[in-house]
Amino acid sequence: MTDAVRIDLHVHSAYSPDSRLSLEEIAARLPYVGLRGVAITDHNSVRAHAALDELRAKHPAYLFLPGVEVSTAAGHLLAFGVDEAPPAHRPVVETIEWVRGHGGVPALAHPFRRAHGVGRRVAESARVTAIETRNGHNSEIANLRAEQVAARRSLGMIGGSDAHVLADVGRAFTEFEPPIATTDDLLEALREQRVSASGRSLPWAGRLRLGFRTGLLLAGRGFRPI
Repeated sequence: MTDAVRIDLHVHSAYSPDSRLSLEEIAARLPYVGLRGVAITDHNSVRAHAALDELRAKHPAYLFLPGVEVSTAAGHLLAFGVDEAPPAHRPVVETIEWVRGHGGVPALAHPFRRAHGVGRRVAESARVTAIETRNGHNSEIANLRAEQVAARRSLGMIGGSDAHVLADVGRAFTEFEPPIATTDDLLEALREQRVSASGRSLPWAGRLRLGFRTGLLLAGRGFRPI
């Protein structure tokens, strides 16, 4: 896309149990990684949304899209543009309909990931608007499999870093066709699939380090899954 607007659609703040990133840290990172904005997609929480208006006032050149990454019974789902978090650990079909019923845009998060990703059956059938085909923490193989399913189903393809640490912000992102001036514009472009996914997958060594960090965090939570 020419002059595309780059938005990282999958970023976790300190309101996620596995991230310590402040919203201000995330915003300050944007000009260094060529992003126009981010979606804040904390695990099963929209607590960060209350601070987004203040963040927009301090950083008017950037867009901050409210979102949530909800844990369903089949794997994780991204929901954009909702004011509250969907009920967690419910059937994925039920959760998708909840998101649609509340005016949001549902997208499958990192499908084909061994932990927390939906499998092929759900990826092939779920009534979502988009699939995350470029996740900064997924393997290249998992991202390519997701891309193949999205292409076959003619769904939107989105990208997000899945950042939990500052260095990962912008590792993967979504390109929106201009003009994009507001978060409503972002949501409309998602619904109309005027998007494409770009960025980097995570190589084997990076996934090994990530797995070690995830294991430590899991132990710290008393082995309670997100």
